[in-house]
Amino acid sequence: MIRVFVIDDHPIVRHGFAQLFAVEPDLELCGQAADPRSALAALAAAAPDVVIVDVSLGDASGIDLIDDLKQLVPHAHVLVVSMHDEQLYAERSLRAGAAGYVMKHEAAGAIVRAIRTVAAGGLFVSEAVSARLLRRVATGARDESSPLGALSNRELHVLELIGRGLGTREIADLLHISVKTVESYRARLKEKMNLRSGTELTRFAVRWATDERKRDTGNGT
Repeated sequence: MIRVFVIDDHPIVRHGFAQLFAVEPDLELCGQAADPRSALAALAAAAPDVVIVDVSLGDASGIDLIDDLKQLVPHAHVLVVSMHDEQLYAERSLRAGAAGYVMKHEAAGAIVRAIRTVAAGGLFVSEAVSARLLRRVATGARDESSPLGALSNRELHVLELIGRGLGTREIADLLHISVKTVESYRARLKEKMNLRSGTELTRFAVRWATDERKRDTGNGT
């Protein structure tokens, strides 16, 4: 029996996983959480074999959470299941310590295969992501497919928070960093995204975050 813990901030998604596991004889839902705090409080006792986590958990970053998961339940394998673009987030998730990345819109069978694959110690990504990673290994080329690809995980998270309407002080408090550090992130974002002003940065961030939220809320499992 593969014990699976689900971390997703959408109740309908967590319910969908529960229904999915109920018809799979080797999968068991051993716990669920909507945010990092409640997940970390419950994970050790749940003793999962696989932890499913979304990229975005409200204002928190699922990718940042992966390191905490690996330290708290080192025997468990992390599988990222998200609507966020795999071309932007799959490799970031693997580098953070996840064993796989699968899009929520994939058929239930693909998600089940992903769970079984990572539970057995394997890696799971789509054919498109796998081919891209192999090309990069073979050629040594960097991912320059979009300006977003050049951002660090923290820069991308700050961009998302700006797009959600948070101000500099709010972002600093949420991430437990100084206002000056947030201002440095904003400056780097403008430079990397080739944006001329803070207003342009905010407009871009709002458009991008809105598109990402539409993807993330317009589906179930």
